[in-house]
Amino acid sequence: MRHTSFADQRCSLARSLDLIGEWWTLLIVREAFFGTRRFGEFQAQLGIAPNVLTQRLHKLVDGGVLAVTQTSQNGKALEYRLTDKGRDLYPVIVALVQWGDRHEAWPDGPPVALQDRASGQPLPRMQPRAADGRVLGPADVQVVAGPGASAADRERLQAVHARRQARSSGTHT
Repeated sequence: MRHTSFADQRCSLARSLDLIGEWWTLLIVREAFFGTRRFGEFQAQLGIAPNVLTQRLHKLVDGGVLAVTQTSQNGKALEYRLTDKGRDLYPVIVALVQWGDRHEAWPDGPPVALQDRASGQPLPRMQPRAADGRVLGPADVQVVAGPGASAADRERLQAVHARRQARSSGTHT
């Protein structure tokens, strides 16, 4: 199924989803974190059709998430490795795994556990934190216009802020 591209949207989440939002893509990234490097290994681990895997790998290489290197003289053996940009997806993958373990795991439990290599302890739940270490929930965070915001974005965010202010002061607009 063909999806509309979000590449031209003025939204970091939409633009990120344009690159990594398709489910095979995140599973490929997961496998890369697990140490999978070669096309055949990805295919065997994921059970993905070769043409789909080829497309997703090309997109991840073109998007700078994976780097490809030739590992044989004839150039037929290739390895795919995460780039710095790809490794920056680590907290996203961990957060999704933890969310799935909590809400979508099999009745007998999650199939893998993530542990701190040094201590053997389970990873703590990924949570946004304030600079002072406090855990932040949705009510603790406000969305403000960033440097790339359009005039329409700024207007919309000001309206949201005004509505929130009105609700907190007991006045409704």
